[in-house]
Amino acid sequence: MSFITRINMSILAAVISATLLGTMIDSVRAADKISVAVIPIADCAPIYLGKAKSFFLNHGLDVDLSTAGGGAMIIPGVLSGQVQMGFSNVTSLLIAQDKGLRFIGLAPGAASSGVRGQDFSAIIAPDDSPISSAKDFENKTIAVNTLNNIGDISIRAGVRAAGGDPAKVKFIEVPFPDVPPAISDHRLEAAWVVEPFLTIALSRGAKVVNWNLIEVAPKMMIAVYFTSEKYAKENPDIVKRFKAALIESLVYADAHPDEIRAIIPTFTRISPEIAAKITLPKWPAELNRQSTQVIADLALKDGMINKKANISALLP
Repeated sequence: MSFITRINMSILAAVISATLLGTMIDSVRAADKISVAVIPIADCAPIYLGKAKSFFLNHGLDVDLSTAGGGAMIIPGVLSGQVQMGFSNVTSLLIAQDKGLRFIGLAPGAASSGVRGQDFSAIIAPDDSPISSAKDFENKTIAVNTLNNIGDISIRAGVRAAGGDPAKVKFIEVPFPDVPPAISDHRLEAAWVVEPFLTIALSRGAKVVNWNLIEVAPKMMIAVYFTSEKYAKENPDIVKRFKAALIESLVYADAHPDEIRAIIPTFTRISPEIAAKITLPKWPAELNRQSTQVIADLALKDGMINKKANISALLP
């Protein structure tokens, strides 16, 4: 090969490399940046795993994940446009909708397994407590993480199912992390907990009295990813791509529990040892409108909302 030919080949290789690099840079630049607020709990693991697997990037989305203490705290951020998407429990969204706020549910956040003894949520009591069924909650004070939300609704549903009077149940607000020691020390009569605090409490001698989410509806959808109606109307393509990537993440997560358990400690305070033991929620690919309607009807019955909820508007 002549000297000139070698020079031409080198120039050609440099041009090709520069072109490929430019294409890669343009591809990265083309990704739409969106902010999504979630909660640092196991329920949100699929979106972290989906981001790690580049599912969102493959759909042209550069997702920035931020965290908040609860779904109700995320709603104002989505409404104000501070974040474009959010994760929240269904009850908080129903209450917000009842106040005139407009949201659109995009995909399931997490759901109950629907199997007693194998769910991520339960009502617990000290092991030596005389409380043995939901009917025994009458004239007792039960701890929930947030008053007037899904904890109250699901507990009352269990009491009704057991033939008791839900009006006789009292509630007190106690954060989930504080429940295991409070139950162990008999400072609480009973409490609602979710994982990992359920596993922690049981390891300290607590007992399960009622599988509360199952009392509401089979495989109840407890949370959803959502956006504001305004953002959805103004950015239909981004919303469509986000939903597609999120559903891909949910399907993958539900089929790969070991990868989910491995990623949970990276964004929560759950240790790898506890992550390996907890009962995971289910991550269905489709919105459960039926269970959402049941929650809405119970919320109306319990006085948490003032008018019949528009499920079709919330979950179009």
